[in-house]
This record gives sequence, structure tokens and C-alpha cells, in this order.
Amino acid sequence: MRKILLIDDHAVVRDGIKRIFEDQPDEFSFAEASTRAEALEIVAHQGCDLAVLDITLGKRDGLELIRELKQLRPKLPVLILSMHSEEHYARRAFRAGAAGYISKDAPRAELVTAVHKVLAGGRYVSSALAEQLAVDLTREADRPPHEGLSSREFEVLRLIGSGHTVGAIAELLSLSDKTISTYRARILEKMGMKTNAELTHYAVRNRLVE
Repeated sequence: MRKILLIDDHAVVRDGIKRIFEDQPDEFSFAEASTRAEALEIVAHQGCDLAVLDITLGKRDGLELIRELKQLRPKLPVLILSMHSEEHYARRAFRAGAAGYISKDAPRAELVTAVHKVLAGGRYVSSALAEQLAVDLTREADRPPHEGLSSREFEVLRLIGSGHTVGAIAELLSLSDKTISTYRARILEKMGMKTNAELTHYAVRNRLVE
């Protein structure tokens, strides 16, 4: 029996995923985590065969958690199940170490397919995203500015776009104010902008924040 760790801060989402697999009761068992700390504890001490992770976990960025999970268990496959657009987040998820990305509004059968494919050692992307990735190979120069940011810079951009101050971001990410200010300066330079207002407008316009 394969053990799947469901990492989502909404119990109703975790329950919904389990119900999708009710007709395969002998194939899967489940562990649940609603926080980063719970997820790391389970992976470190109980182990699992697959982690299904929401890219937004409370106020934390799931991309960072992917890396932490992979540090504990390098061979652990991670499937992102998110409400966020594949267009903006899937590439970053794969760079962080994810093995698959699927939208929460995808059909139930697609989630089952994604889980089986990732557990078998493969990677999963929707047909629409696969087509977009193929197109991107010939349009690399036309990438939107935020695609040139590092994962941490992108996380800081999203938090700025959500209205957080430098101090609040520093506390949230357990970093110093000076470090966050440095990230902010790099983001402004890479994005060709000068103010937080410009960054916020960009983040909202490109649906990088909820």
C-alpha cells in the first residue's frame, strides 16, 4: 500500500482528495499535514511515498517547502495541487523539485492519473501546460519579467504585492530586514521598476497574488 501525505491548510480539501481515492482503498493510505512543521515532521519520522502539496500553505510559500522536503527525502516525489494558474507557477514548482503540477479545478480522473504517473517515477503536466512549455522554448526572450527572478525573489515579490511591509516579510520568512531590503532592491532592478506600488500593480495585473 502506498502512503500519500496531503499537505493543505484546509481540512475540506484534504477530505475531498481522500474521497476521490475511496474506490481504491487497498492501494493508498493517507497522512495529513496542515502546516509546514507538521509536513516536515511526518516526512522525517514516518516517511511517505508521495507528497501532495498546495503551493500556498497559510502565509508560507509552498515552493520553499518543496526544497525542504527534498532535502529530507531526495527521492520523495511531490505533486503540486493548486488553485493558482499553471502559467505562473508550474515552471517554478518544477525548478524547485516538484514532479507534477495540477489545478484544483481539474477533473477527479486527472488527479488520479497524475498521482499514478508521479508514483511511477514520471512527471505530470496537463496537456495545456505541455503545449505552452513547448511554445516557450521558441519564445524564451519574451518571458515576463518575473520569470527572471529567483524563487526567493519571487516569493518576496508576491508578499510585497500582497501589501506586506519589509518588516512583516522579514518576520514571515525568518530573515533580517536588511536581507529583505536587499531582495527588494534586486527585484526592482530586474523588473525595471522603482517603487513598491509598481511591484504591487504588476503582481495584481499578472495574477501573482490572490
